Amino acid sequence: MELNSLVYIIPVAGIIGLLFALYLTRSIMKKDTGTPEMREIGDAIREGANAYLARQYKTIAVISLILGVVIALTIEPRPYVGVGFLIGAFCSALSGYIGMYVSVRSNIRTASAARRTLNEALQTSFRGGAVSGISVVTLSLIGVAGVFFLFWFFIFPNSVHANGIDYGIQTSLFAAVGYAFGASFAALFAQLGGGIYTKAADVGADLVGKVEAGIPEDSPKNPAVIADLVGDNVGDCAGRGADLFESTAAENIGAMILGFSVYAATGEVGFVFFPLIVRAFGLLAGLVGIMTVKLKNEEESPMKALNRGYYVTAIIAAILFGYAAYALLGSNWLYFMACGVIGILLSIAIVYITQYYTAGEYRPVRDIAKASETGAATNIITGFSVGLESAVLPIIVIAVSLLSSFALGQMAAPSSNLTFIYGLYGTAVATMGMLATCAFILAEDTFGPITDNAGGIVEMSDQPEEIRRRTDRLDAIGNTTKALTKGYAMGSAVLAAYLLFGAYFDRVLEILIVKNPNLTIEKVFVVDIANPPVFVGALIGGMLVFLFASLAIRAVGKAAGDMIAEVRRQFKENPNILNGNDKPDYARCVDISTKGALKAMILPGILPVVAPVSLGIIMHYAYSGDVNIPYQSVGALLMVGTIVGVLMALLMNNGGGAWDNGKKYIESRGLKNTPTHAAAVVGDTVGDPFKDTAGPSLHVLIKLLSTITLVFASIFVIA
Repeated sequence: MELNSLVYIIPVAGIIGLLFALYLTRSIMKKDTGTPEMREIGDAIREGANAYLARQYKTIAVISLILGVVIALTIEPRPYVGVGFLIGAFCSALSGYIGMYVSVRSNIRTASAARRTLNEALQTSFRGGAVSGISVVTLSLIGVAGVFFLFWFFIFPNSVHANGIDYGIQTSLFAAVGYAFGASFAALFAQLGGGIYTKAADVGADLVGKVEAGIPEDSPKNPAVIADLVGDNVGDCAGRGADLFESTAAENIGAMILGFSVYAATGEVGFVFFPLIVRAFGLLAGLVGIMTVKLKNEEESPMKALNRGYYVTAIIAAILFGYAAYALLGSNWLYFMACGVIGILLSIAIVYITQYYTAGEYRPVRDIAKASETGAATNIITGFSVGLESAVLPIIVIAVSLLSSFALGQMAAPSSNLTFIYGLYGTAVATMGMLATCAFILAEDTFGPITDNAGGIVEMSDQPEEIRRRTDRLDAIGNTTKALTKGYAMGSAVLAAYLLFGAYFDRVLEILIVKNPNLTIEKVFVVDIANPPVFVGALIGGMLVFLFASLAIRAVGKAAGDMIAEVRRQFKENPNILNGNDKPDYARCVDISTKGALKAMILPGILPVVAPVSLGIIMHYAYSGDVNIPYQSVGALLMVGTIVGVLMALLMNNGGGAWDNGKKYIESRGLKNTPTHAAAVVGDTVGDPFKDTAGPSLHVLIKLLSTITLVFASIFVIA
């Protein structure tokens, strides 16, 4: 077997990515940190974020180590799946930490840059976010490739059979699935814990500060304001970084598993390595796009500069994608190139649909603002209906993309008996296309909390109104980009889940054949929900999403209640806080958010691991006479859990974003401190745990369900 020389682009792109992230970090750190008052606030944010992350990662490390040992002792090939799991969990946590490390140092430098020009503030904040985006994609690429090649070259070499197929690749891939599982597992805790932390602080700060006390957002008089600013980093930077890290890792491995099926049938090994090479090219395209983000003049909207950078990234990524398809995917490569273009177009469509439902210039958000005139109840009713409606268009474009890419993949098949696996690979290629711009998209996401923090620092340090207007412009754009990237993450989660669903059945088939070569296997890619135990698995999958979302939202409600009580207590016991004569006790509020998040993230974090494994084991013993029921029941849980999770995530992400920008739209019309504004603040706080806790965590949940079933398939597959 001869490897294509393009494989060498993987380590080259990884090295370039790390060096570029280091370059951006050094250039940001050289910028000044503003006035002493700004530095004092920035230091408090950084210390709070570091303290929380250290405690959170200790918890994640203990749970991951226990689970990793269990996997190493029970899952074949032992102990390599467990080793991959621990490496994946570590890299996921590291990617989140890097994003947070740079963001809590970029915020104050952005605030200081805003004293000079809007363009300098934009470039400082966006490049700070870009460090996170580049680091996530680079670590994912190096991690997946490194673990795979380590297993293939040193653990499972010399596995070439008489047919010329190297089955060491297949064994290495299934061992590397542990890496994706570890990344998903750590990401779920990071996203959950960060989401609970940030929304507990945000809800407490808004309801008591804005509504009851009538003080501005980010006012230094609000005891919860530092906790709120810390939460932006541990939730949106560290949490989302870990989320998209595991997205890229899981999708790479899932696509490579499907690629091996094509390789086993055709002998063309390029199908296996194509996902890694495309990811490397996408990283390089993102670097170019990031450096093009610049305002033409001080009056231009920062969103236009960001869009230009995104289009540059997408065009370069598409060109390189086509070259990789030509070099690696055989004579019918044009069909796969079209699949990649479909993925890129899907990402653009998802971004614009999300923007329509969450930006203030469009009907949905303005409907929520209008409904606020008659009170909080009508605001919540309208906002919830907008969230429900927002699920329609994304599902339609995702459905069209899946069907189109599957059909194109089938057209590329060299023979009729390969049409199904080629169709699945076509959907994998579309997923690769969608994630080709991942580095740039994640930079936009982390840009949001950096600008939010910068605005808070400017407000708390009592800077001139002109500076606050600049940071407000960036903050408004940051809110939109955060909403857009949630839609992007959701879309990639759907494609990844479908991709891993195919990989799950591929794994089931391989286990069945190994256990009993003479077994007659029928309909291994079919889930027959007319069969009662399989239907029960489907019901449990749907229920699991509701229970998970309930636990996440309730955790925010509990922690926010404690935060509200603490802010009220401080205002009541020390009236000088509201007079501006005494400083509030910020540290107490930071501690409340920290304890609330760490305590509440455990149960919902363990739930998606326990449920599918328990179902598979129960069905294994209850229906030991039927080879189809155990794996189909778990497959039904995976399928319905994915569908319900996607719909719920769309509702929560877009509904919450619309509520938030409905409030901001009202504020932009000069209606602060009015009953209309108070109603909008209530709606915003209802949407906070939707869009920043439960919704983003559901992205991780549906991918975790896929990787957990893939890893533990050998336990409940009967033969």
